Amino acid sequence: MATDDQGAFIWYELMTSDAKSAKAFYDSVVGWNIDAQAASTLPIDYRMIKRSDGKFAGGVLTLSKDMADHGAQPGWFGYVHVPSVDAAVEHMVGAGGKVHLPARDMDGVGRMAMVSDPQGAVLYLMTPTPPASDPNAKSDVFSYTEAEHVRWNELSTADPKAAAALYAELLGWRQEGSMPMGPMGDYLFLHHGDGMIGAVMQKTPGAPCSAWGYYIGVDDIDRAAKAVQAGGGKLLGELQEIPGGEFSVKCRDPQGADFGLVGPRAG
Repeated sequence: MATDDQGAFIWYELMTSDAKSAKAFYDSVVGWNIDAQAASTLPIDYRMIKRSDGKFAGGVLTLSKDMADHGAQPGWFGYVHVPSVDAAVEHMVGAGGKVHLPARDMDGVGRMAMVSDPQGAVLYLMTPTPPASDPNAKSDVFSYTEAEHVRWNELSTADPKAAAALYAELLGWRQEGSMPMGPMGDYLFLHHGDGMIGAVMQKTPGAPCSAWGYYIGVDDIDRAAKAVQAGGGKLLGELQEIPGGEFSVKCRDPQGADFGLVGPRAG
């Protein structure tokens, strides 16, 4: 992988109880084409999320009974590229985090682990194996501006300043700039390389735990919001205008996974 991928979000994964329904829902809302069938070469039900340009936006993992019995629930999860998964896990645990899936190698994919930070937000750490045909391959699943990509990574946490400091140490991110949110404190912007990748905010009192949230880009926020409701999902608030003139809204899919949408108003 390209060295500037280190510290970057390089993959996004939807864990769901119903991959068929998830395909119908997200294809309609976002414009993706999620695989209708799982890859037969894998021992798990894993399907690729394809953008309209033919490239990948992430993957869909169907939760098995065993996963559900151990507490796994539908949700969106991000993968961040680290030079050494084992060293990053050790750093996270030393800071007070926990390991949910120990570091393991996946043939042809790379080495990965699932961890949570000291406030409880879950994240995958990964050292990917690049394709043999393209050793300098660079992930493009995140884009600050483009539809059908994740455009924003938002951490809602019990301790924003501590979380921002930890991720700066662990992943090389920079916390630069903020926006006041009244009683909620400041919205702290996160930067990686030359770009802004997301922000850290105080979690609301009613939120069950600290968590990462991901905003998916759409071509028309009004169309997409209507598709969420038509597809059996929910809007978790009103459309909010964001700096630059676009709009965002938080949503929940029919299986209970939370996500955000961001994009322009076409009208």
